[in-house]
Amino acid sequence: MKTIFALSLFVSLSFLTSAQQGEIIYKTYCAGCHGNQLQGNTASKLVKIDWQYGRGKGAILRNIRFGIQATEMIAWGKILKDEEINAVADFIIASQKVAPNSIRPVPEQLTTNDYLLKVEKLIVNGLNSPWGIEFVDIHRALITEVTGGIRWMVDGKLDPEPIKDLPKTYSQKTGGLMDIAVDPEYSKNGWVYIAFSQTDGDPADENVRGMTKIVRGKIRGHQWTAEQTLFEVPDSLKIPGGSRWGCRFLFDGEGDLYFTIGDMNRALDSQDLGKPTGKIFRIHPDGTIPKDNPFVGKKGVLPAIFTIGNRNAQGLARHPATGEIWATEHGPMGGDELNILRKGSNYGWPLVTYGIDYSGEIVSNETQREGMASPVIQWTPSIAVCPAEFITGKLFSKWKNDLLVGALAFEEIRRVVIEKDKVTAQEIILKGVGRVRDLKIGPDGALYVLLNEPDMVLRITPEKEL
Repeated sequence: MKTIFALSLFVSLSFLTSAQQGEIIYKTYCAGCHGNQLQGNTASKLVKIDWQYGRGKGAILRNIRFGIQATEMIAWGKILKDEEINAVADFIIASQKVAPNSIRPVPEQLTTNDYLLKVEKLIVNGLNSPWGIEFVDIHRALITEVTGGIRWMVDGKLDPEPIKDLPKTYSQKTGGLMDIAVDPEYSKNGWVYIAFSQTDGDPADENVRGMTKIVRGKIRGHQWTAEQTLFEVPDSLKIPGGSRWGCRFLFDGEGDLYFTIGDMNRALDSQDLGKPTGKIFRIHPDGTIPKDNPFVGKKGVLPAIFTIGNRNAQGLARHPATGEIWATEHGPMGGDELNILRKGSNYGWPLVTYGIDYSGEIVSNETQREGMASPVIQWTPSIAVCPAEFITGKLFSKWKNDLLVGALAFEEIRRVVIEKDKVTAQEIILKGVGRVRDLKIGPDGALYVLLNEPDMVLRITPEKEL
């Protein structure tokens, strides 16, 4: 009888659109928690504009299929077929008044616990997938584009002429031209540092091998010149079809340069000191190795390595008071991390993690292990944490030494309050206007926000204290 009923239901559903099929499946399995009309019940409403766990069909499918960790949302992929999950997602999307992939307009003001903030849209057209922003003085900043370009922003406006003769970038999956930094003595020496995905092969070949490369050069007007290679691995250590390349820069108080390389989808290599993936590195500005790097002199080891077991760190920030370096790191599904970097430490990936694989499989049953550093905090579900920037200067005096982190999937900026290496509070100050790729406190004390999807630069300042 059950077989006959299931066959009958399948036949009847086959004559309906995907959304109509999804409505029947939704009311069978989901309405008890989310409401018959998606109005919410014991769980959240599903007709909304605030998509807390990511907007768009891809995020909805992921959340249905795998559930949402640390919530009551179970993994329906264990119960429903892929076509049934797809139908439910289509029904949810068809029920919206505003499409879930729609980006909210950028507000002119933001109300936070301490400030009414003013938001200015500086650049809204002309950028192509921006990745990093760095000021060279109070009037000018350099912006990288993941597709391989660098542009000047002058007094808040995009210079229409791009920088010429940049190194060729291998734009593959999550790779491309990534972060940019200027030398602490830039006004004297003019050095600019960039990180990019590099290959000597044919980029059109899916099996071509590549790796993150670090170079420095000088920009004279709109010309890239005097390039020097600071970090590049031999071809034997490059990887075909890489993903999760990194890369974020930071200069410490001693003038040394830190940079990150993701695990390139080779998780266990993050534990291998002879391979570059899943690590954070430290070099002198000229590319030479600090003598006190933790693995200098050991056979078969890359001497620039500073820490290991880092899945994909995309935020680095130096605490203004303590000098400690804090890093944000992408987890898989769940387990985004905020860490303090300690020389020679192992941050555990993939032997310990708070997340699960995108397939729904368990990566590790351990969240802690002796000899491995635990995160200060972890975010589950993953917010896709990216840039990190400590608040300095007098403009945001109430937020002095607080940490700002940006998120890609959750499209937000969080203010993280830190006391003695502990996070005591978090506040979301911006949400839902785009993927937050970089954050910088500018020379004027304002907060500059670099978004992609949409490609945009925002300037945020306090309008009044509350």
